[in-house]
Amino acid sequence: MFKSFEPSQISTSTQVKTSVQRAIKSDILAANPKITEEQLDALIPKKPPLVQYKVGPHMMLYCRKVEHEDASPTDEPVFFQHRDGPILPTLRLIHKYPMIQFTSVMVDKGAIPFILGGANVMAPGLTKPDGQSYMPPDGEEQDEQGFDKPGLSKGDGVVIRAEGKEHAIAIGVMTMSSAEVREKNKGIAIELAHF
Repeated sequence: MFKSFEPSQISTSTQVKTSVQRAIKSDILAANPKITEEQLDALIPKKPPLVQYKVGPHMMLYCRKVEHEDASPTDEPVFFQHRDGPILPTLRLIHKYPMIQFTSVMVDKGAIPFILGGANVMAPGLTKPDGQSYMPPDGEEQDEQGFDKPGLSKGDGVVIRAEGKEHAIAIGVMTMSSAEVREKNKGIAIELAHF
């Protein structure tokens, strides 16, 4: 995943086709149900189209053009995708638009220095001592067979917030479902993608 990269690692840049941009928007809306289409249209306008940069062998960085009054337009990174994983927002985007509610989890205060150092999020950092958790509740939806769905599934992208802090501290991908995190309370729960 991308923690940081050098400009020399960027191999190609291309404008994203309209159909691909619509698919990116639908993927983001499906993964983040609290985001409205109007909010997403403000983040990813139809004109000018997104620019896709290939970073290293397996990552795509999606940027939007930002106009400046006194200078030429620049590309602002807004989303990224590693291999076929979820499309994730950048921390800069999260901090710039704090009112947009991406799917998020909260970690306890003890996990903050480790996460800022690049460590993955361990399951105990997502659960409270009294058995509660910092994740969305499980069982609000049922699958086709009538079984409760976990609040977060394995492979879901999440914004990681910290207890007592205003801003997000990292972006990651769930390595186990929220139900498994509550049940096992051991092991790596979120693989860090961006911090």
